[in-house]
Amino acid sequence: MNRTVDQQRNRRRTFAIISHPDAGKTTLTEKLLLFGGSIEIAGAVRGRKSQRAATSDWMELEKQRGISVSSTVLTFEFDDCLVNLLDTPGHHDFSEDTYRTLMAADAAVMVVDQAKGVEAQTEKLFRVCAMRGIPVMTFVNKVDRPGLAPLEVIDEIETKFGIEVVPQNWPVGGGQDFRGIVDLQQDMVHLYDEISSSRRVASRQVPFSDFTPENSEDLNVAAGVVTSTRDDVDLIRSAGTHFDQEQFMAGKQSPIFFGSALTNIGVERFLRGFLKLCPVPRDRTSNIGEISASREGFAGFVFKIQANLDPRHRDRVAFVRVCAGRFERDMEATVARSGKKLRLPRALRIFGQERETMDEAYPGDIIGLVNPGEFLLGDTIFQGEPFHYEALPQFSPEFFAVLNCTDTSRRKQFDRGLSQLVEEGAIQIFHDPRSTVRELILAAVGELQFDVVRFRLESEYNTQTSLSWRSFKLTRWIEGLNDEVTTLKLPYGAKRVRDQFGHDAVLLQTEWDANFVERENPKLRFTSMRMLGASEH
Repeated sequence: MNRTVDQQRNRRRTFAIISHPDAGKTTLTEKLLLFGGSIEIAGAVRGRKSQRAATSDWMELEKQRGISVSSTVLTFEFDDCLVNLLDTPGHHDFSEDTYRTLMAADAAVMVVDQAKGVEAQTEKLFRVCAMRGIPVMTFVNKVDRPGLAPLEVIDEIETKFGIEVVPQNWPVGGGQDFRGIVDLQQDMVHLYDEISSSRRVASRQVPFSDFTPENSEDLNVAAGVVTSTRDDVDLIRSAGTHFDQEQFMAGKQSPIFFGSALTNIGVERFLRGFLKLCPVPRDRTSNIGEISASREGFAGFVFKIQANLDPRHRDRVAFVRVCAGRFERDMEATVARSGKKLRLPRALRIFGQERETMDEAYPGDIIGLVNPGEFLLGDTIFQGEPFHYEALPQFSPEFFAVLNCTDTSRRKQFDRGLSQLVEEGAIQIFHDPRSTVRELILAAVGELQFDVVRFRLESEYNTQTSLSWRSFKLTRWIEGLNDEVTTLKLPYGAKRVRDQFGHDAVLLQTEWDANFVERENPKLRFTSMRMLGASEH
């Protein structure tokens, strides 16, 4: 074990924020950065230089639509912790970028809108976290607006996900009567007489023992609000639920915090509580067993590739999660897939569109390596004995279309741009190996991803396109002997294809079709997910 690496590892907290659209994920992200001192403004609040859009939404398309469609990495320091925040798309038309980014996180924060409860996108992302063993904390947002009772939100989370929810704080009132937060760990009540969306607001701190209806007038809180809050807290404590780190790490518990990201209330308390509970970067599984995060030699994996982050640079950046050892700029490392040794002369910390050269990095950090075309999604980069980390998941797309280049004189640019976007994992491609007609079927988890692809082809490669939708709704990859694949029995409307990596698959229209294919082809195995890693490219 390298002592310096271990000390630095213990300072790191690397997590992702997941939510349904409009639950307040981007607002919470900005407020965490505000409290961490990384930005001086939040949202549309004017800073020293100029008014600007959300820090985490760098792509022009995102600025136009006011949504997050790509994942970025935001870093700040707080209470001697170095925090790496992986901001993921919350839009219902998100991409596989979201799934892959979760693989680089040690924990996730699930943001729930108190008015709406657990919504479809949140549920889908939670289940991905559960599948990959990523512990999840919950932040219930918008408690200053009318909504569900806190106990109702807890009951819904426990019922839908089958986990135990452990409150870490509790709201004092709700909606227009919202006055503050009870810190259940410190037994203190934080009351707010002022609300601000742009800066930190001081609270009045009152011991919970003094938070009584008899003192309500002095507290400037309605007696009924005090009584109902105390009743809720007594109920929670009588239930006997206590936070257990092992249960949390096993995905059987989710600590829950309440607050309002827009008004900053509860955000700082959440940040402190989160950093206390969030796991430090752990050892990771590989094909040769557990790889110690505190070992001497550097190791990490590529979870995202992005071209043209900044139009001024026109380069490709491979985002690497550092999993073990110490990264040093100009070091030499090996790409597990190709076996090629590379010198890594330039590493970047990328904050939105801002770039900062990094001389070193430790487990939990995210570094951007300027990609000379040697890295692919899922690649392991290491020093020492050869190995590769667990592969990244590639999920079944839900939307399919044929994309055409409308200007034949721009065909080369179209092909180059599309090839780049496939390399990034922005889109999947399928083709019919038996057809003499060149038709590429593009596929994505979310419909919006086609808009992203077309926007980027036009803005970065000056290529106009047209889109023709196909009726397929799901993919099943095929595993089995080649002669069994060629005699595949398919329902009407299905199509046998190969993906961009040469894997056989079938495109289907309904779940009934998927069941038919499995039933009629018993010697073949069908899967809705493939893994991207050393053996898949």
